[in-house]
Amino acid sequence: MATADLLVIIVDLILRQIPIAYWEAFIFLNYIPVCNIHAFLLYAVTDCSVWFTVTFTFDRFVAICCQKLKTNYCTERTAAVVLGTVIVLSCLKNTFWYFMLSGMYLLSNSPWFCNARSGARYSLVWGVGEFLQYLITPMIPFVLIVLLNTLTIRYVLVASRARRRLRGSSNGENGRDPEMESRRKPLILLLVISGNFIVLWAVHAIFIVWFRLSGLIPSWNYPEFAIGELGYMLQILSCCTNTALYAVTQTKFRQQFKEVVKSPVSLIVKCTQRRRV
Repeated sequence: MATADLLVIIVDLILRQIPIAYWEAFIFLNYIPVCNIHAFLLYAVTDCSVWFTVTFTFDRFVAICCQKLKTNYCTERTAAVVLGTVIVLSCLKNTFWYFMLSGMYLLSNSPWFCNARSGARYSLVWGVGEFLQYLITPMIPFVLIVLLNTLTIRYVLVASRARRRLRGSSNGENGRDPEMESRRKPLILLLVISGNFIVLWAVHAIFIVWFRLSGLIPSWNYPEFAIGELGYMLQILSCCTNTALYAVTQTKFRQQFKEVVKSPVSLIVKCTQRRRV
């Protein structure tokens, strides 16, 4: 998740916005057909970021609610297969944009930063592809995350009440329950990350639906462009916050990060000691 989020920041925010902000310096991009490749990468890494959040939510659901399935599912091999499948499907799905967009940049602050191929934007293929794009990301992930979170919370509440009754009836103990406390941290992390995703993507999703319905219903006014910009900003922000949440909350993540930071320092110290000897 952290890697996919970082790639979104690089591909969507930096590589997309720098040519727009400094268009005079990047005017040569009008003559280099690379925008369709850029669009393919942008939508692919965005899909990976979103669906990695969904797979994380499902993984926590299995770990907390499905104890029998947990042994076989919650393994490194399964994680590698699931992540690899998401990456492959995201790349296959977004090859659509490679063929529908031209290789030329618009060099303007527009949601479509590439020129469309001749007649493509008003074709049935474009309409169906765009509909599926927004249905798969982020509409279906919204539904899945809300459903999985609801089932997880329901299971934890029912299990908590049952354990309290059993512990109270067996020995009258009203102290701390280590089993339920061990589930508290992953449950909080699950709710924070999935809730962060829903809240920060909501404005973007509402703007998309509103904009498309305005084109179909004459009595509806088009949404303000500022709302679309706000939704885009919050969408990018969701990638930053997910990575930060992992760094702050995951003990193993912090330990590995410290090891990465300490490794060059340790190597320099060893080399210095050898020279002195």
